[in-house]
Amino acid sequence: TLDDLDQRVKEAGLEITFRQSFFSDPAAPVRNLKRQDARIIVGLFYETEARKVFCEVYKEKLYGKKYVWFLIGWYADNWFRIKDPAINCTEAEMAEAVEGHVTTEIVMLNPENTRSISNMTSQEFIEKLQKRLGKNPEETGGFQEAPLAYDAIWALALALNKTSAELVKKGLRLEDFNYNNKNITDEIYRALNSSAFEGVSGHVVFDASGSRMAWTLIEQLQGGVYKKIGYYDSTKDNLSWYNNDKWIGGAPPADYTKVITTFRFLSQKLFISVSVLASLGILLAIICLAFNIYNGHVRYIQNSQPYLNNMTAVGCTLALAAVFPLGLDGYHIGPGLFPFVCQARLWLLGLGFSLAYGSMFTKIWWVHTVFTKKEDKKEKRKTLEPWKLYATVGLLVGLDVVTLIIWQIVDPLHRTIEVGGSIFDHPWLCLSPPGIFYGFKGLLLLLGIFLAYETKSVSTEKINDHRAVGMAIYNVAVLCLITAPVTMILSSQQDAAFAFASLAVVFSSYITLVVLFVPKMRRLITRGEWQSEQQDTMKTGSSTNNNEEEKSRLLEKENRELEKIIAEVGVRV
Repeated sequence: TLDDLDQRVKEAGLEITFRQSFFSDPAAPVRNLKRQDARIIVGLFYETEARKVFCEVYKEKLYGKKYVWFLIGWYADNWFRIKDPAINCTEAEMAEAVEGHVTTEIVMLNPENTRSISNMTSQEFIEKLQKRLGKNPEETGGFQEAPLAYDAIWALALALNKTSAELVKKGLRLEDFNYNNKNITDEIYRALNSSAFEGVSGHVVFDASGSRMAWTLIEQLQGGVYKKIGYYDSTKDNLSWYNNDKWIGGAPPADYTKVITTFRFLSQKLFISVSVLASLGILLAIICLAFNIYNGHVRYIQNSQPYLNNMTAVGCTLALAAVFPLGLDGYHIGPGLFPFVCQARLWLLGLGFSLAYGSMFTKIWWVHTVFTKKEDKKEKRKTLEPWKLYATVGLLVGLDVVTLIIWQIVDPLHRTIEVGGSIFDHPWLCLSPPGIFYGFKGLLLLLGIFLAYETKSVSTEKINDHRAVGMAIYNVAVLCLITAPVTMILSSQQDAAFAFASLAVVFSSYITLVVLFVPKMRRLITRGEWQSEQQDTMKTGSSTNNNEEEKSRLLEKENRELEKIIAEVGVRV
């Protein structure tokens, strides 16, 4: 039967994807069917094995709206309700597992109430048989096949009768038959092959290979009862369908898992919310930059190295601007523009980090270099030379620019699509920066934390906001060191990755701008220092501040020399 089915489905353009067989225990094959995602399953086994199979089917949940089982139709109608010591499933569990399965079998009883060659209708035959049995026919083996057996005897009788008539013409008799007499055997075969009569099982006729050509009855178990849902006449290749089939879920199951490819896009509510925060941050950075430039003549602002603070404000603006391309994906732009968006993200974030963090790092590094030496080396302290600070920031920015240019030449950025696990949707991704890029930034962050800790107790007027810079470095470093690995892990979860990365940029920028500039604004506003400085400048000219700084440096030098002389006198005493 299986070989015949295999050949027929190939001719029909169908495919049998998986086969399983078992000797006594069907547990492993049923598990394999589930593992292979089988949906339409044909079961070829006897009734006792069928109960074992469907007990395992219930345990593995291999039934319901996703599955359809085809079984042999000549089981007893209550085969799944019969108590069987070989299984450990209840009657209710078995009924749940077998619900909705389809059976096919040869039509064993003529559905039409016509008289057969025996002068009985199919119903009259069943009534006589039940009267002869005298007990419940469902418990009688072979009851359903009885019409076939009855018609088989009739077919044999008619064939022998016809053979006898033909043998008389040849001077032979049926009584002369033996298994070596080919003439009589051929006559019997021809008589059977040409048989055609109406029996209690329907129209009886055989094909060239000797198989009974009959209608096929198609039934479905609905509510625990078998219902006829169609007939198939193989002699005419005609299917009669009653349209009364019922399916769990309302429709027949698909024969395979349908993979529908969709693209995941960033939540627009999240994108708009973060964009508003980034826009406000850019506005704050512009205000801080304008404040710093406008009050650049004030001594308090000058002593905070305003040009480095300006670089910090510009860097924060670039980093906040990177939030917008971070949120752009296939919802807003096409595949052709996406590589440019990836490049914009990288350049804005890279240069913004180098300018904002690099200028703060330069300040804290200079304070550590000059003011954390041992007491016996105080005379070796150097005066603050601003060009060295600017050169350091320029070096950090230059390294980033060179790295990004080389990277884009050697391995240009392009769009990648990551396939989701079980939901078959794909987010658009930019390739991650190389490890050396992350490694260099990470070392800068860790070194910044160390330098900020080392200089927390230093007090100097030459960079009067280095403690605020240290506080900003703490916050930025912690946010970046946490966010970078998290966003790499969550890269396929576009909403979470964007939220982590963008909010880290926004909060880092906000913290830096507030910590560095708000105290200066507050001091100048509450003390009115910008007014007095403005008046002093009008009276004494622009060289006053420089003279004051020169006097301060001379006094510090004289103080160091006096301390040295005192130390020498102490040694002599």
